Amino acid sequence: MSVVNVGLRLSETARRNPGGIAIGMPRGRDSAGKRIYQTLTFEALDNDSNLLADGLMSMGVRPGMRLVLMVPPSIDFISLVFALFKAGVITVLIDPGMGRRNLIRCLAECEPEGFIGIPLAQAVRTLIRNRFPKARYNVTVGRRWFWGGKTIAQLRARQLSGNFQPIQTKPDDPAAIIFTTGSTGPPKGVLYRHGNFNAQVDELRNFYNIQPGEIDLPGFPLFALFNCAMGVTTVIPDMDPTRPARVDPRNIIEAINDWKVTQAFGSPALWNVVGPYCEQNQIVLPTLKRVLSAGAPVPPHVLKRMKGAIPADADVHTPYGATEALPVASICATEVLNETAPRSAAGAGTCVGRHFPGIEWRIIRISDDPIAMLAEAEELAPGEIGELIVRGSVVTAEYITATGANALHKIRDGQTFWHRMGDVGYLEQVGQAFLPAMKNEPLNTADKNVCPTRFWFCGRKSHRVVTPRSTLYTIPCEAIFNQHPWVYRSALVGTGPRGQQRPWIFLEAWPEHHKRAHRNAERLYAELRQLALRHSHTAEIETFYLVADSLPVDIRHNAKIFREQLAELAATLERRS
Repeated sequence: MSVVNVGLRLSETARRNPGGIAIGMPRGRDSAGKRIYQTLTFEALDNDSNLLADGLMSMGVRPGMRLVLMVPPSIDFISLVFALFKAGVITVLIDPGMGRRNLIRCLAECEPEGFIGIPLAQAVRTLIRNRFPKARYNVTVGRRWFWGGKTIAQLRARQLSGNFQPIQTKPDDPAAIIFTTGSTGPPKGVLYRHGNFNAQVDELRNFYNIQPGEIDLPGFPLFALFNCAMGVTTVIPDMDPTRPARVDPRNIIEAINDWKVTQAFGSPALWNVVGPYCEQNQIVLPTLKRVLSAGAPVPPHVLKRMKGAIPADADVHTPYGATEALPVASICATEVLNETAPRSAAGAGTCVGRHFPGIEWRIIRISDDPIAMLAEAEELAPGEIGELIVRGSVVTAEYITATGANALHKIRDGQTFWHRMGDVGYLEQVGQAFLPAMKNEPLNTADKNVCPTRFWFCGRKSHRVVTPRSTLYTIPCEAIFNQHPWVYRSALVGTGPRGQQRPWIFLEAWPEHHKRAHRNAERLYAELRQLALRHSHTAEIETFYLVADSLPVDIRHNAKIFREQLAELAATLERRS
């Protein structure tokens, strides 16, 4: 087996372009109000991560140990991740916004041997130290108070050991534990290996034709790691990454213009703020040639507005995947707006495009039970709704926490395995494809590198509602009610046991129609009922509920609707009625 360490991709970038800017980080403003940025070259970042890796080793940290990293997006965050890779450490990455109870439970299940974090993280760790009995190797990023361990400043104050060498890891060696959002249950820790990370870098770079020297503004911190491995400059945005829906669009636009950013990544919630601001103020971002959005289905109105904010030969791309398998597929706004959006509005589901070259996929009959071997699964024909399974080098092999989930999500196939995405939908044979990068003209699908099928996403398997008459899927049903001019978004949930469920539709009004919708809720419900009767797949939906504010969404992307919370509310309302 070949030797590979994903941290060395930074070293290769530094060798090729030592003076190139690796990171630009906002540091306030000057007296004239102009934004000031702290910068670091690829060579300096590589040297710094070597020094930090060496410092960790000098503390006694050894390959295979698990260290929690709790540092906000910054130069320190990026350098520490590469240092941990080079030290052969398994980095535990977690969303601090997942809630105190979930956060502590997830961290305790990992049995970490140390924490690298800001003072607040170290203070909390110290106060509940009994939950982390193995945590002996601790580094504070900032000022250390009443707890022990080193500071990042002390690690940087050392001289690099003369015999320092990054750990020679293999593709199957563990690299990180990354937690799912918990949008369909308790967050699960996904084990990433060095081979997974390397494959992700290659798939994203090749599919989107990302070139060294490009400049990226990542609204999701982990994307910065891919940039450094590709020779792309990272401009850290001035935003709270756990609340993309609350971003100040002026900060995003300013950074794009200051740096002449060529690529920007963010959740649909982020672009749903930036796009309208650009539209209202007639702003075009001339250097952007590639906008990426992921984390949840991207509504056509978001794609349309962002498409209007970038040059005509640029495009918005929506890579599809999951924490356990990313990337799986992709589609561009041109294809959506010119072809698939009208079908989605009529209830066909959301087309997420064609799979990446390194991915295989199949649709199997839906089951809530474990499937041990592929021979036990029934493959469905194109056009039939089932659950999606995928196989490829970017697909992670196991959960390190909630290990009972492995049996529910992995299917053995000889010496390999398939991952059950937990999503339902269908495959469609298509006669043309679109270039994934900058141009929009069709490709010949006779080309062996062009996938002849597209996946239409119909929702999460666990969110389907099974009534005595039929099975209802969230995305096709919600699309019908989202056509109403007062409805911003909707959510299908069910009450009662599966097979006997009663469907409910929860509604969130557009801000400009909020008062009108609430004053005329009964009229709204009647109009939605008429909409439901026009389509066979929504005809039995009779119960609607307009929420006072907004639908609950996930913490990571502020885009996935927490339907489990709404199902509990529906059950409560049902008991009261």
